[in-house]
Amino acid sequence: MELIDSDLLSNRCKRRNFLLGAGFFTGLAVTSQWHPVSAKSRFSNYPFSLGVASGDPLPDGVVLWTRLAPDPLYGGGMPLRNFVVQWRVAVDEKMKKVVRRGKTLASPDLAHSVHVDVRGLEPDRWYWYQFQVGNEVSAIGRTRTAGSLFNSIKKLNFAFVSCQDWQNGYYTAYQHLVDEELDLVVHLGDYIYEYGPESGGPRQHNSPEIVTLNDYRNRHALYKTDKNLQAAHAAFPWIVTWDDHEVENNYANLIPEENQSQQAFVTRRANAYQAYYEHMPLRRSSLPSGPNMQLYRRFTYGNLAEFNVLDTRQYRTDQPCDDGLKPRCSQAFDVNATMTGQEQQQWLFDGLDKSRSRWNVIAQQTMLAQYDFNPSPDAGLFNLDQWDGYVAARNRLLSFLNQRQPSNPVVITGDIHSSWVHDLKVDFTKPASAIVGTEFVGTSVTSDFPTNFIAPVQAALGSNPHTKFFDGAFRGYVRCNLTPERWQSDYRVVSSIVDLNASVSTLASFVVENGQPGAQRA
Repeated sequence: MELIDSDLLSNRCKRRNFLLGAGFFTGLAVTSQWHPVSAKSRFSNYPFSLGVASGDPLPDGVVLWTRLAPDPLYGGGMPLRNFVVQWRVAVDEKMKKVVRRGKTLASPDLAHSVHVDVRGLEPDRWYWYQFQVGNEVSAIGRTRTAGSLFNSIKKLNFAFVSCQDWQNGYYTAYQHLVDEELDLVVHLGDYIYEYGPESGGPRQHNSPEIVTLNDYRNRHALYKTDKNLQAAHAAFPWIVTWDDHEVENNYANLIPEENQSQQAFVTRRANAYQAYYEHMPLRRSSLPSGPNMQLYRRFTYGNLAEFNVLDTRQYRTDQPCDDGLKPRCSQAFDVNATMTGQEQQQWLFDGLDKSRSRWNVIAQQTMLAQYDFNPSPDAGLFNLDQWDGYVAARNRLLSFLNQRQPSNPVVITGDIHSSWVHDLKVDFTKPASAIVGTEFVGTSVTSDFPTNFIAPVQAALGSNPHTKFFDGAFRGYVRCNLTPERWQSDYRVVSSIVDLNASVSTLASFVVENGQPGAQRA
């Protein structure tokens, strides 16, 4: 195979007629100079096996993603060389009216993934995009820019999803999500699961529990081979954040769930974070540095909605009381305990304080509202991996919402594999306490909620009057329609996660009216 020197290629890249866009320089910046650039591209199989994706939409730009992987489940199947990948963006689905084009490098340092930060686009409109390497072309993806910061936007449609354990079932939820009229999708975490193979489900993981960088790459690739998931990525821009299973169940900061050395877990977290970045449509600002990665960030849709996307795993203090579902010990009320870390908390408060949007969305992982799972008047029973294990941190957030009163705060949440609607109160122990916001908790795409736990949760609803809705039986996604006067959340559920032809229906719908915190049945 003919090779050309990478330094020579770098010099050629400086010519403007070779590049229309910044993506190629991004590729060079993260590419090792030790890898030669392949001048000719021949692959053992189709290199775009993992599909295409877009994400992090701005009014003038979006990130385009793909990964070259002719043998996706066994390391990718790519040689240790850089490959020039062409990209183009058009205003029509047949890619005839191209408005942006350029070249970037797919490097083995990032598993031959590419993250093209396209700028110079028009706000609030659809675009189509495609990649090419050698003679091979990718599928055509569709994306949409955010509304202009200074524009009055009349509506926004999005869906949020979480928790898609491969082994539990098929992604029929995504098959139906593709048919929705959406502007974007928000993924709230547990995109992959780290466990080894488990019997009983319709499909299995491809390795024992994952630890190494290659392990995490292969697991992400396994999930990305799902055609319904690929279709959902290709249909809409995604805003993503993680929870715990992208690394290890219930980890907290640099504290693992299992007994392993700190050094071993730091290495594992670095491997997991790198593989996550390699497989998500994220900007270079999220490129990890060892075991650290900048993932909390903000997206604004004109004067209608602003999304504050949180990371409640990387910076949190350890779960109190040895974790689990149990009565709260004194550590659950520790004023120094945190879900977000001080810096992220201040970033969130500053953003909410300065926001000029009608709806202020907090996109995060574990249930914010209090829920006492014990209906008796004895000692309460709480999930201490949720905000119920971080009472002082939650109080700081709810007190801020009460005192500063940002416009219409709405929290969207994943993690718990079930559907909930909560009024957020300054003091959950007092039914007459002020309502300061609304929380919509979405069910999982496939991950199980224990069926024997549904009845106890339902029995405790009367002791938790701020909880307006609960369902643990169905899987799916939440579709949200926003206008200046009204937010509606539709709980869309599939009839089965083991039937490839499962149907979809609306289980329940709730509305929040502008200026009136708390949800009501539609």
